[in-house]
Amino acid sequence: MPSLRIIFMGTPELAATTLRALLRVPKLQVVAVVTQPDRLKGRDLKLHPSPVKLLALEAGLPVLQPELARDEKFIAELGALRPELIAVAAFGQILPKTILELPRLGCLNVHTSLLPKYRGASPIQSAILNDDETTGVTIMQMDVGLDTGDMLMQNTTPIRDDDNATTLHDRLAEMGAELLVETIHGLVDGKLHGFKQDNALATHVAKIRKEDGNIDWNQPARAIWNRIRAFTPWPGAFTYLPAQPKPLLLKIWGAELVSTGGHAGEILSADKSGIVIGCGEDALRITILQREGGRRMSAQEFLAGHPLSLGITFQFAANHHHKG
Repeated sequence: MPSLRIIFMGTPELAATTLRALLRVPKLQVVAVVTQPDRLKGRDLKLHPSPVKLLALEAGLPVLQPELARDEKFIAELGALRPELIAVAAFGQILPKTILELPRLGCLNVHTSLLPKYRGASPIQSAILNDDETTGVTIMQMDVGLDTGDMLMQNTTPIRDDDNATTLHDRLAEMGAELLVETIHGLVDGKLHGFKQDNALATHVAKIRKEDGNIDWNQPARAIWNRIRAFTPWPGAFTYLPAQPKPLLLKIWGAELVSTGGHAGEILSADKSGIVIGCGEDALRITILQREGGRRMSAQEFLAGHPLSLGITFQFAANHHHKG
């Protein structure tokens, strides 16, 4: 394959995995990296560069950080770099038609679902929330729509019981990075041609919000278990323990399904094996949890400092906002 001039666009850790894979291929010449502007983060609200920017600087690559991708000056800068292909992974902005038409091989996007399922912002969490048995990655030619372009390659992976959004993210990041490199080779060789998505099968998923983590114990235990796994690490699944002067927020990080019944939200048992809570159907054994402002701990550690009485009912206290 002849040397290929590529601009890479991406922001979070998943995108850094993709960029790393491109940099390992000698014939792929990454001429610049585009990422979101540094953002204020943490308790001290300092400006933090994205994982992609940190990797790009380490690799000695030029970095562009437009506030808006449709900015004319930025588009002119991209044009001057004469890219033959633009590779995109979780960049975080919609690209205008002028950018999509710049490179002769188009713009390729790494999307972490089996399109047309889960177009949009939260494909990894949605696959777990919906109890899917498999998910995967799609490499697609971008068009002006949201994840609507022609698909070039897909790869699948099972969703295991011990998976959560973190483990699945990391696996899909590696898979997507490898598949992108394979796709680029296929495109350059002229062996690969896109195929249309079936819009009738498309589903759209919104960005996850903090309040989505609030556990409704009236749901079946399996749905709550999936919620806990889908929202690790963010926003975390949480519930409220009745307390004075205000309910105590607890984040749930680990749980197991139990085939026993009880009232929704009621503590059925609390011992070193965990805290069993009744759900709309069956029950959940909480094994790892965290009180607001505290550290994650096993149920046994938690109970040593916070003994729980049987029959107490956890609250779905949406009116109590939490910081996190």
